[in-house]
Amino acid sequence: MANSNVPSLDEILCTDAQDLVSKFDASNAAMEEEPSADEEETVAEGFCVECKDQQAQVFCEQCQEDFCEVCAGMIHRTGRRKQHVLKKLDTPEPAKDVDAAEMSSEDPVADLEDMGAMDVTFSAHSGKVETAEGAFGAWIVERAKYIPLRLTLKERKYLRLLEAALNVSEYTDKIDVLMYGNKTKRMVGQIKELCAILSGLVLASDYKAGQTLFEDRQFADNAEFYQKIFEIGRRHKIMNPDRMRSEYGKLMYVLQDAQLREVQDLLEFNTCSPIKTVYAVLESVHALHILEDEMVAVATREIVNRGKTRSQVQLEIKQKERAIEYLSKAYATPECPGELIRQCLYSIGDNHAFLRFNRDPCDRMLEYLQANFRPQSAESNSLSLAILHGRDGARLSHSHTNQFHYVQQTLTLWREILHDMFMLWYNADSDMLKSRNTYRLQDTGQGLQRVQPCPQVSRAAHAILHRTQKAVGRWVGSSMIHLGDRNVPNALVFIDKYNQVSSILNPVVRVLEFLDSLESSDANANSAASFVKTAFGTIDQARKLILADFFRSAFDGSGADNFFDAGSCIDGRLTSAWNWCSSIEKKPFFNIFLLSGFVGFNGGPEGFS
Repeated sequence: MANSNVPSLDEILCTDAQDLVSKFDASNAAMEEEPSADEEETVAEGFCVECKDQQAQVFCEQCQEDFCEVCAGMIHRTGRRKQHVLKKLDTPEPAKDVDAAEMSSEDPVADLEDMGAMDVTFSAHSGKVETAEGAFGAWIVERAKYIPLRLTLKERKYLRLLEAALNVSEYTDKIDVLMYGNKTKRMVGQIKELCAILSGLVLASDYKAGQTLFEDRQFADNAEFYQKIFEIGRRHKIMNPDRMRSEYGKLMYVLQDAQLREVQDLLEFNTCSPIKTVYAVLESVHALHILEDEMVAVATREIVNRGKTRSQVQLEIKQKERAIEYLSKAYATPECPGELIRQCLYSIGDNHAFLRFNRDPCDRMLEYLQANFRPQSAESNSLSLAILHGRDGARLSHSHTNQFHYVQQTLTLWREILHDMFMLWYNADSDMLKSRNTYRLQDTGQGLQRVQPCPQVSRAAHAILHRTQKAVGRWVGSSMIHLGDRNVPNALVFIDKYNQVSSILNPVVRVLEFLDSLESSDANANSAASFVKTAFGTIDQARKLILADFFRSAFDGSGADNFFDAGSCIDGRLTSAWNWCSSIEKKPFFNIFLLSGFVGFNGGPEGFS
């Protein structure tokens, strides 16, 4: 629709210019005095005056306004507003004659009331375990010491260059071999070659940045750059254990050799710098107090949709976004900008995501163990957990009761190790790169390996083991932790072994959840459910057969050439589990795995297509 205040062509040609300008200015002033639609916007009755899209739940007597719990918590956290009196409002009951599906899609607020999602408070969060109420601040401050900082966009570009350089490097092929000659000179030559490749890649990707590396043509003058790019690779691997599978080991061996005194004397610079953690970064800008804010729990929680409605999930997402926005603005300073606070919060959130993917499968398997088996006696011979040395490859002999406790304590130990994996990895990095902690090249039966003591990892692992033993009460089997010997040559191998726990348990959990979904579906309409019932009698029977076989054969001490390499020691338990995975295609229930989309214990996301 055309604007009536705009002059026509005849008026422009025939009217005096000064009169025309005066008339046009007067019409514009009249338009400006009229209130716009945005200015006239009012909050719907019963909704929060701050966000305008959530139902009001509290009334502030001093502000004389209605708020939802989220906005009320943010607005009344500091200053004089903290003393304001908030009273809960009586929320109206949702209409009873409305269809539930329509309520969920058309009136999400009413749906949230029914489902109790409005009770979600700032103290609720994922990833926090076994901490007393109000102790989250102290817990996260301590944990932040080992949480790596998420990479920035620029750092990710450098990461790609590092991966490319490591991919073409033949460092371990030329160093970890038994041959005559000066090994130190070979190390220095290979390290300089890797640095030269990196410099060339930087120059090819960013000419200006690359020019600075070639101005003096001395590696020692660019030590800070090499330290930075190598630290990026180490930090990225900790946050993403499934990445850099071959490149990371090569990187750590390069840095391990670069720490030797004789190598540094020839190299003339140090290649290592400490890993950037959330704690170290916030401490450097005097902002550690941010972690003590209870809203950090909401800003970093892992949102899981299992057992929740769509409206509940959306509410939690909105709460998380608002908490991040609040913290990044409330604590921002010239020293600590809001973007840095966001990066730290996202890094803590990454830690919770790591726990959900790696630690939570242990919790799920413990639940299945306790729900489907009794420690006192077996339901039937086919569902007995008892194992006998020499039968079906077992190296241990346990009664049903002993095996139940053996499996329970092993899963609990794996859970505790994965819960503290970032701390263990931080210590492993220190053990590997300590200049005085030398290694020796030794044939361990799996080729030449770098055998190196692991004092920090050993101390931390024994502390976790002791804590687990106290928690479970009864301990079955050996308490031996192999570290720095032919079974687990160094800290890098130890970390790699326990990073495989999720690769073993996640596919099994997915298959069991697939059976749970079949149980709730109509067998006549679902061909997969019909197949399982025809082959195994009931879906519950199929589930118990899978669990019984896993709890027997994956924890029977098998998988090695002798008792000392497998058996019931701490590391041998994991060896037995991998041995079970290698024979999965021979199991009578393998077709159920295939029906659920399983492709392998190391293929695709969580082993599924």
